[in-house]
Amino acid sequence: MEQRRCGRRGRWQWMVLLAVFLSWKGSLAQIRYSVSEEQDKAVVGNIAKDLGIDTRTLKERGFRIVSGTNSSLFRLNLSDGTLYATGRIDREDVCARSSSCLINLKTILENPLEIHYVMVEVVDINDHSPSFREREKRLEISESALRGVKFQFQPALDPDGGINSIQTYKLSQNDHFSLEVKDRGEDGKMPILILQKPLDREVATTHKLVLTAFDGGKPPKSGTVDIYVDVLDVNDNAPHFTEGSYMITLKENAPVGTRVIQVNASDLDEGLNGEVVYSFGDVNRKVRQLFDLNPVTGEITVKDHIDYEEKDNYEIDIQASDKGLAPLTTDKSVKIKIVDVNDNVPEIEVTSFSKAVSEDSRPGTTVALISINDLDSGVNSKVSCSLPEHLPFKLMASTQNNIYSLVTSSPLDREKEFKYDVTLTAIDSGQPPLSSEKTITVLISDVNDNSPQFSASQYAFYVTENNVPGESIFTVYASDKDLDENALVHYQICRECGDDSKYASFLNINSETGNVYALKSFDFETLKSFHFQVLATDNGKPARGSNATVNVFILDQNDNSPVILSPAGANGTSEGVEEVPRNVNQGHLVAKVQAYDADVGYNGWLLFSLQDVTDHTLFGLDRYTGQIRTLRSFTETDEAQHKLVILVKDNGNISLSATATLIIKVVEPKEAFAASDVKNPLTDDDSNVTFYLIITLASVSALFIISIIVLIAMQCSKSTDYSSKYLQDTNYDGTLCHSIQYRSGDKRYMLVGPRMSIGSTIVPGSNGNTLVIPDRRQRLSMEVRQCWPPWFASNGSTVKVLHLVTS
Repeated sequence: MEQRRCGRRGRWQWMVLLAVFLSWKGSLAQIRYSVSEEQDKAVVGNIAKDLGIDTRTLKERGFRIVSGTNSSLFRLNLSDGTLYATGRIDREDVCARSSSCLINLKTILENPLEIHYVMVEVVDINDHSPSFREREKRLEISESALRGVKFQFQPALDPDGGINSIQTYKLSQNDHFSLEVKDRGEDGKMPILILQKPLDREVATTHKLVLTAFDGGKPPKSGTVDIYVDVLDVNDNAPHFTEGSYMITLKENAPVGTRVIQVNASDLDEGLNGEVVYSFGDVNRKVRQLFDLNPVTGEITVKDHIDYEEKDNYEIDIQASDKGLAPLTTDKSVKIKIVDVNDNVPEIEVTSFSKAVSEDSRPGTTVALISINDLDSGVNSKVSCSLPEHLPFKLMASTQNNIYSLVTSSPLDREKEFKYDVTLTAIDSGQPPLSSEKTITVLISDVNDNSPQFSASQYAFYVTENNVPGESIFTVYASDKDLDENALVHYQICRECGDDSKYASFLNINSETGNVYALKSFDFETLKSFHFQVLATDNGKPARGSNATVNVFILDQNDNSPVILSPAGANGTSEGVEEVPRNVNQGHLVAKVQAYDADVGYNGWLLFSLQDVTDHTLFGLDRYTGQIRTLRSFTETDEAQHKLVILVKDNGNISLSATATLIIKVVEPKEAFAASDVKNPLTDDDSNVTFYLIITLASVSALFIISIIVLIAMQCSKSTDYSSKYLQDTNYDGTLCHSIQYRSGDKRYMLVGPRMSIGSTIVPGSNGNTLVIPDRRQRLSMEVRQCWPPWFASNGSTVKVLHLVTS
């Protein structure tokens, strides 16, 4: 009976629920869909179709998703009622470690109001392998531990769910431990290590085990962890860090002492076994050099300079150990990321460098390859390079970053600039920017592009006659702007230069010094001047050369003694005889001494004097003309024969002289008349000599006048820019000329000659004898000296004649 009542009561309840359901049928519905993870914008299902809703009224009725877990992952298409994912769904991100992933959505139709519940199951795929939190695990187990002691490990992680999650564990073969896998439901399967056989520390201090986790995928995936068991005594609780992970950022160049981070660990044990000390684990020497760890507080500080360019991150293994007799240790990794600052200046490196560049290099010739390096990163490492604009070089950027070529930008000339100090400037883009400079010296190597240049295009040298053969008489010099072998000048005399080489055989030249040597002694009386060509060539390849004209003027020396032509007995070889009537008056011309000197100027200016005479009162000798005249009339008491020794000397610095002896016989007038008849032929000869002498003097005078006219014409044609001045000479003694007078028949002649040596000039004394010329003394002096015909100076009868005066 009681069972029937219960049956009736149950049926009634179900009928009530059915009525309620039917009353809400038009406003409440629930749909379930499933979709696989990792699909991009996957279509979940057509809600409108599944609910029987007319798709044409979706917009008017206000169909939308109003709430639900992860509702942002889905959208409704109001044109056809389709529910689709907005992107790729990762089940592990959405549902974490849940075995089943259900996403509940709530949709409504506003007119009339309808509420629909939609469940979307995200179906897992096996896209992850199991993994342990640590690559290796170290256990410390007391050797006194009893059999059956369990050691629980943290389970491996597998983000997959369901059958694809971790299903089982396997322990490597060993003699002491077995594996128990305990299912903790939602927490997954937990591996537990069970001690099956007591440990003996004296037999083995360490045991290595490999624990492998498998998932249920097809094929299954796995992950392993190495377990090292250190056999110790007692102390079964290891320190535990309060933080799961430690990560910090630190600027490079942080000051020493800067606090980086502080780690903290606790130990459930008591006493020494619960006291924790900190130390570095397995870290390298560099980490210990840069960081310091306080063993009591666990604070990590900066110990030394930190450089981002050396390393941009550090992972430091920190160990927390207790103080038990068998300390337990827990490891924790602290990751430090170093932040870069602009603390490195750009480094300029010359990777390839031609220290010397030829001066004939074309523009664009590569001199050096420049590499710029900045150890910073990002913007701080972007570098630009430049050099001064006034240099004949420029930088060409390469296709590679921070690589430049230093090339020539204009022609080079070593003679103007033999080296360049090129300063390269590199600047980075940091804030503030850093820059550096580097100077390289580029030498310009020489090529033979310059010819030797003489100090003058024409040389004028003065050489005194009677020079010693073989001695240097003068030196020519040429310089070359080139360098070394290209500037090594060699000299030679051109012996095949036409008329210029006529006298080259008289000379030789030192090819290295330019000293010119005379191979013979010059004689002014036979050679007044000559010129020749000197060649200067360098030692380049090919050689270059130039030439210069050398004008040589021979200077006279007083090396010729006067030669007495008459009277007979010159130089004392014999005595000349003159007969004079006794009845002659005072001033009677008894004889005339004729002499000449091959020298010129003062050296050829002759003076006459009586060296010895029997009666000084009776005869007198004109100092300049050489005429011997009676100083008074003869008396009866005067001797019939008189001896005169005549001295003729020149006016040189060291005077040279000659003597002649003249015997004067005083005869009666009749004898003198007869003697005059005998002397007629001699008188005719003397007349002929006088005639030729007059012609010669007239010719020379005409040439002199023509020369003066030419000089005046040249002066008039010169530009008025030259200041007119008298031509001076330091050797001038104030005398223009000297004269020699002689008589022929009833005519008296005076020879007026220049009293000057080579190098002397015409000196102003009167309007008729003054030359006004431009201040080009050397050339004009040369022209004046060369205007006399050479044959005239060698005429044995006289010296150079300027004027002929008759009386």
